[in-house]
Amino acid sequence: MAGWSEGQWEPTVVGGVPRRDLRTGTYARYVPDLLEAHPLTFDSTLARKIADAERAVRALNTLGGGSLASIARFLLRSEAIASSRIEGVAPSAKQVALAELGGREHVRGVSEQAQPVANNMTVVREATTALVAANDVTVDDIVALHRALMPEDARHHGLRTVQNWIGGSDWHPIDADFVPPPAELVRGLMSDLVDFINGAAHSPLVQAALVHAQFETIHPFTDGNGRVGRALIHTVLARRGLTTTAILPISLVLSTWRDRYVAGLVAYRYQGDPAEAASIAGVRAWVSTFVEAAESAATQSADLAEKVEALRAAWSTRVASTRESLGLRPTPRADSASARLLQLLPEAPVVTASTLQQILGVSFPAASTALDELRQAGVVTTFKIERRATAYLATEVLDLITVAERQGSLIE
Repeated sequence: MAGWSEGQWEPTVVGGVPRRDLRTGTYARYVPDLLEAHPLTFDSTLARKIADAERAVRALNTLGGGSLASIARFLLRSEAIASSRIEGVAPSAKQVALAELGGREHVRGVSEQAQPVANNMTVVREATTALVAANDVTVDDIVALHRALMPEDARHHGLRTVQNWIGGSDWHPIDADFVPPPAELVRGLMSDLVDFINGAAHSPLVQAALVHAQFETIHPFTDGNGRVGRALIHTVLARRGLTTTAILPISLVLSTWRDRYVAGLVAYRYQGDPAEAASIAGVRAWVSTFVEAAESAATQSADLAEKVEALRAAWSTRVASTRESLGLRPTPRADSASARLLQLLPEAPVVTASTLQQILGVSFPAASTALDELRQAGVVTTFKIERRATAYLATEVLDLITVAERQGSLIE
């Protein structure tokens, strides 16, 4: 039965710490029910809301004849940036794009905050392929996912063996905002979590909502729980076939619904017998919030796909005008580097001639000519990334991400 248990804290350090932090005392830690214990049902209003949201998310898979798939990396970038903002890390879209480029060649001036976000993109994409294809997700798989999302600090790798907490003092949990279950319960709770991921007791969105909240409640790692918890949302949705062509950028919404997001997770942590409706009213409230966020993310995704297509059309018009002024045919050949670059830019808004050569499989001169043509048309601008290397930037693509983040708060 879910509830709070009492823990006794004894200081683990004796010197170099302010006296106010050398406290001994009791604290309350939360021990959740196993997910399999949830006899969860919904009234007709919430059930309809869940069905409508899942229909909206599923419709994205065939949006505009596949236009969503064509901006999959754009959405992944948006999700990674928004996810980092939830943790208080706020690199610009340009810096993240530069960090992505840095995976292919050396780029100076990339911020330290941007590199983990770019890494998050790669790991989340891999999680929604490797883990989706696996017959069963295991606890070790989630530990490996955490390690991939937190490569910079091995101290936090592996399931925690100590008590952790959120808020309050760095030295004791007595005044913490939330204290997860004791370390000795973590592996058993995580085993239950992966059993729930591997099943289908609820619809995909409900399953993803419960997995995320339960994971955040267990808080099985000493750092990086938020990154993993959000990656598991995408893992569940992809394993259940709700998202098949692109990441649903749900963090775009959750990052601007910060108060509702935190309140929902708090409400999820009920106390009492789960068989009693009153005990798990908060669980239903959390599911409702999560489902609304998913539907909002689906709406934003459809809107972003339309805006990207409109942007491509505007670029084509600019290129045609520039070509005509040079006495060339208005439209470049469909298989030319220029035409293919126009399709690629939302996926790779910062490129160099060398990178474009690799991506398109064309010669360096062809890549350089295509980039210069788009520069003359005002589609991309240039800046130096090294003394002898020039990058080409599609600023309008990055502006779309910024606008989408602002829209999240407006939709609420």
